[in-house]
Amino acid sequence: MTVLKTSMRNFLAHKGRMALSAVAVLLSVAFVCGTLVFTDTMNTTFDKLFQATASDVQIGAKGASDTGQTTSRTGKPPVLPASVVGEVRRARGVKSAEGTVFSTSVTVVDAGKDKLAPGNGGPTIVGSWNGNDARTMEITSGTAPKGPDQVMVDADTADRHGLERGDEIGVITALGTHHARVSGIAAFKVTNPGAAIFYLDTRTAQQTLIGRTGVYTNVNVTAAKGVSDEQLKKNVVAVLGRDYKVQTAKEVADANQKEVQSFLNVMKYAMLGFAGIAFLVGIFLIINTFSMLVAQRTREIGLLRAIGSSRKQVNRSVLVEALLLGVVGSVLGVGAGVGLAIGLMKLMGQMGMKLSTDDLTVAWTTPALGLLLGVLVTVLAAYLPARRAGKVSPMAALRDAGAPADARSGAVRAALGLLLTAAGGWSLYVAATADQAKTGSGWLGLGVLLTLIGFVVVGPLLAGALVRVLGALLLRVFGPVGRMAERNALRNPRRTGATGAALMIGLALVACLAVVGSSMVASATDQLDKTVGADFIIRSDQEDGLVARQAVRAVKDTPGLERVTEYKWTEAALTTPDGKRLPNTTIVAADPAYATDVRTETAAGEMEDAYRTDSMSVPEKFARDHGVRLGSVITVAYEDGRTARLTVRAITRSDTLIDSGAMYTSIDTLAKYVPADRMPLDEIVLATAEEGRQAAAYRALKAALHDDFPQLTVRDQTDYKQELKDQVGQLLNMIYGLLALAIVVAVLGVVNTLALSVVERTREIGLMRAIGLSRRQLRRMIRLESVVIAVFGALLGLGLGMSWGATAQRLLAMEGLKILEIPWPTITGVFVGSAFVGLFAALVPAFRAARMNVLNAIATD
Repeated sequence: MTVLKTSMRNFLAHKGRMALSAVAVLLSVAFVCGTLVFTDTMNTTFDKLFQATASDVQIGAKGASDTGQTTSRTGKPPVLPASVVGEVRRARGVKSAEGTVFSTSVTVVDAGKDKLAPGNGGPTIVGSWNGNDARTMEITSGTAPKGPDQVMVDADTADRHGLERGDEIGVITALGTHHARVSGIAAFKVTNPGAAIFYLDTRTAQQTLIGRTGVYTNVNVTAAKGVSDEQLKKNVVAVLGRDYKVQTAKEVADANQKEVQSFLNVMKYAMLGFAGIAFLVGIFLIINTFSMLVAQRTREIGLLRAIGSSRKQVNRSVLVEALLLGVVGSVLGVGAGVGLAIGLMKLMGQMGMKLSTDDLTVAWTTPALGLLLGVLVTVLAAYLPARRAGKVSPMAALRDAGAPADARSGAVRAALGLLLTAAGGWSLYVAATADQAKTGSGWLGLGVLLTLIGFVVVGPLLAGALVRVLGALLLRVFGPVGRMAERNALRNPRRTGATGAALMIGLALVACLAVVGSSMVASATDQLDKTVGADFIIRSDQEDGLVARQAVRAVKDTPGLERVTEYKWTEAALTTPDGKRLPNTTIVAADPAYATDVRTETAAGEMEDAYRTDSMSVPEKFARDHGVRLGSVITVAYEDGRTARLTVRAITRSDTLIDSGAMYTSIDTLAKYVPADRMPLDEIVLATAEEGRQAAAYRALKAALHDDFPQLTVRDQTDYKQELKDQVGQLLNMIYGLLALAIVVAVLGVVNTLALSVVERTREIGLMRAIGLSRRQLRRMIRLESVVIAVFGALLGLGLGMSWGATAQRLLAMEGLKILEIPWPTITGVFVGSAFVGLFAALVPAFRAARMNVLNAIATD
């Protein structure tokens, strides 16, 4: 009980000094809990949606995916005959059966040709209005579609795009464009997370999406009373056989949820990773806080030891303080995490993904995990300072407080740090010189870990050397004030090293990602310049979008073009010369001009030969793995056609960036084995202008496609490079935003270190003020000390991050990213920004120091 009372008294006495450490714990716990609550809420939302919209049993075509997605290379969904509905109705336990049609391979536009798509990347779905939809949606305005000129839209999409009854829209598919007017608006009875949904009557949906009547994409079956979904499925299969995909409502919901879950898991674990980085940075802050508090209470601890307190009691006292700090910070963090999750939901709402707070899901494991992590991390971080406190001798009661006995880094620590750093450097070297990316990535991970730990351990030694250099370069110009700032930073190298290390971690990751991102853009740009000979690239902006045949004709009819090259994907099962069967293999079918438009390097043979009849190319790695040589014959069983025997005429290099690992054949060869009505649509179309007519052809192409094919985008090479740069930039900005959490915690560490340092030097500050140091000089001294610590951390972080990034680029070079580019503007900006971070962090501590009463400061014990 005495230990607890002492800990409580000390905790409350120093609550101001603990505040920033508590904020660090709060932020880290909030990020973890907020991520878990947000992803759990999204899971709940999608669960309700899938359960509400699924029929008891759903029947689809054999080629349909488990989720019912209708993407196919022909641009049309897989179908089943309408006769299936009659057959299903004869099955035992069937209350009703209804055929439906829907597709996600569509683009919907308004009268002004603007796309009516979700702003969050969600799907656009066009389907037939049916009884199952009537069960889950409520028509809030107008009527359901009753003819070819009518369409109904979901309420969220109508609100997002300002659609009203009578407005004209166009449904663009691979078959053409269907025009209709809005007849009604329907709202989901459960939350719609962001899909844009349009309803046609059944006959119109069949004609628009499939091109013929008498077929459906799905049949929804409702069970009679007392019949389970599993039993109904068995009864349906007994009638239909196994020629169709038959799923219960749970199976459909699970398949959809699995697809959503794969996306959510990527986001969840990425965010938790950044929360882990914030926790790691927070550890340095907590260690510094308790180390300085122990140092400042040396005499007090000595007195406790002198009157009978044991080492264990002193040790436990500090750990109990840490426990209290962890509990307070974690409890507040859990609450803040729920608030963060609600904020993320509102943000997603602004982006078009509707998430209702009614579905807010806070599982008991979330606060439990947040509390456990916060408390555990805080107590572990305080363990070393607690041990140090337990070693304080009773004789310390006779000495001045504040002079830590371990101010200098020990020789053992320095040797260990140098050893770890050297081992990490050697691992990075092995990674950079590895023959295979998979092997090198393991060494890279080990090198990153070892160099990071090594720099943290050797930090005090580096602080002593680098601060002196920085002092000579930056601080000496400020005269005596600058020299005092330098000596203050050097006074406790361990403290300076730990504070700088907290900032180092975040900046090292920023620098590494900046180098990798810049190298990716530079390499891709270089590849485009060297490889792509075509002037224009035409493709759909949809994730699974295709180029319709009418659009290809429009491109070919555009004046000023020398040639137009088509490029398709098809699926096939391959049988290699070594007897191995490789199902679901993608083969690229292109016009022979593709060999000119995209210059692919070969390890053997010529690419032009791969486009001869019954010929193909394979990548170098594939050839090596399966014993394929020039002249080898590969059996190709096309998914939508007959089986061919193709001769290998070229082996392409595997280290290319564009179409890396692709197999090529000609469109003529594909057409020989796949019927015309099953031929895949083009993924992209390449066009080359006549000499000297590039600008005119560019304008003509845009004009030819703008009105009838607004889903297609025409890009020249400049546009394509800019798009690539923008995509990488957006990804990096998002990552930088998440890393900002770790940097904020690191800044709190600098503030806390300075604030505690000011308290520790209270008498010293009073004496300096008494002998003539002005308030302005005092503030400048503390600001300069903060700047040099921040710049020290930035130098370590940027240097470490660039070495990681350069090593990662060497591995990426095996995948075609062969150019290393250091983004000096970004690196310089981060370095300069670190100096401003130091200035900002010193504002409050410097202000408080300058306001000290001189006599009271001198009298401080």
